[in-house]
Amino acid sequence: MQIAILLYDRFTALDVVGPYDVLSHLPGAEVVFVAEQPGPVVNEVGSLHLVAGAALADVTRPDVVVVPGGPGQNAHMADGPVRRWIQAVDAHSTWTASVCSGSLLLAAAGLLTGRPATSHWLVRDALADHGAIPIADRVVFNGKYVTAAGVSAGLDMAFALAGRIAGDAVAQAIQLAHEYDPRPPYRSGNPDTAPRAIADAVLARRASIVS
Repeated sequence: MQIAILLYDRFTALDVVGPYDVLSHLPGAEVVFVAEQPGPVVNEVGSLHLVAGAALADVTRPDVVVVPGGPGQNAHMADGPVRRWIQAVDAHSTWTASVCSGSLLLAAAGLLTGRPATSHWLVRDALADHGAIPIADRVVFNGKYVTAAGVSAGLDMAFALAGRIAGDAVAQAIQLAHEYDPRPPYRSGNPDTAPRAIADAVLARRASIVS
């Protein structure tokens, strides 16, 4: 089972590494990082590089596709190599998934038209501009498409997808091995529960978080 995780300049690291660290433990998983060209790809902060082991042209029929978000995704919303690759591999994938604003890339590629989907709360409503139906859930399944809300929701998506692929027992074993038992110290992980001043501060930094 080949799992292709897309990389592009200025991706959000946890969007990639979270799902990778879960899905790579599935039985028979072969995970490949793919970008326009093989080699290091920098995250949005500029201090982390992940290495793409394959070019887009080298990965044509992955079983699972994971598209991350990040400020750099805006450069690939229009027709181009990344969008065409997403469309091409989706024609053969068993699962097509996204994290955060990566769902906008799926929507721009025409894959979420008429489908419920989620994204980072800062850009979730923009899904409607591309024909999708914005849903304020943390993870949304619709057919073979699974979208996750912002950043950390990629972990929830990956465990849920692992369960769909390999069964609940396998997914639960991976969860336990990761000791994934989140108990955040604050209730600021959602705009509905975060203090207004905190929400306003994040809104002011919108461009540096998502495009």
